[in-house]
Amino acid sequence: MGGGIAHAFAAAGVDVIVVEVDHDCADATRRAIVQSLSHAGARGHVSDVEAAIAHLSVTDERTALSDAPLVVEAVPEQLDLKRHVLGRIEAAVAPDAVVASNTSSISIDSLAAALDRPARFLGMHFFNPVPVSQLVELVRGAATDPEALASARAAAERIGKETIEVADAPGFASSRLGVAMGLEAIRMLEGRVASAEDIDRAMVLGYRFPMGPLRLTDLVGLDVRLGIAEYLHAQLGERFAPPELLRDKVARGELGKKSGRGFFDW
Repeated sequence: MGGGIAHAFAAAGVDVIVVEVDHDCADATRRAIVQSLSHAGARGHVSDVEAAIAHLSVTDERTALSDAPLVVEAVPEQLDLKRHVLGRIEAAVAPDAVVASNTSSISIDSLAAALDRPARFLGMHFFNPVPVSQLVELVRGAATDPEALASARAAAERIGKETIEVADAPGFASSRLGVAMGLEAIRMLEGRVASAEDIDRAMVLGYRFPMGPLRLTDLVGLDVRLGIAEYLHAQLGERFAPPELLRDKVARGELGKKSGRGFFDW
């Protein structure tokens, strides 16, 4: 997700800095983003690949963020990890910088509790794949300043995204609806109602979804979807209980596209 966000900003001509955990990860991330930009250029989605790459910087030094007006955290969906990383970001940026989390489900207020400047913090939920997705979900916490929200909206619009604004609630709007559909599709597959292919075709052909809920789960990552489902289950009750089929696939390492196999073979 972090690489996709960086791709979108660089392709729009905006200077972007990616901070990774170490030098090796920084090198790998840069190669992946450059490859992504090059592929987008070959498909005609990026008009000047070299110019986009010139807007990209990847490092393992947090001090590189000192002048950044907006920083988006995009680490895995683990509350303690996100709190730790957000605290390090806040210590590295200017007092008036806007800090955002790309979380798809974790409470913004619970993350803000770890910060000294919660007024400058909000959720910026990008969607996968970021370069072609149209939406950014802006999540306002109880302390989020309207100016910070406006700055985040302007940044999203600058890279060609449309925004919706939601209050802080478990799963926000998009994940709550999307995960509910994805879990029900898994239950249908588990109950042998239909094949994975036909469940997805029902939504693509019948409801004009760009892809079905099972293929989308593969793209997001079954482990990621399981983590979100477990969080929503704890917050909202049994309707978000993860199906055993999902747990079993994650236990077997069948995580979707990134592992080569999920509900489909990749």
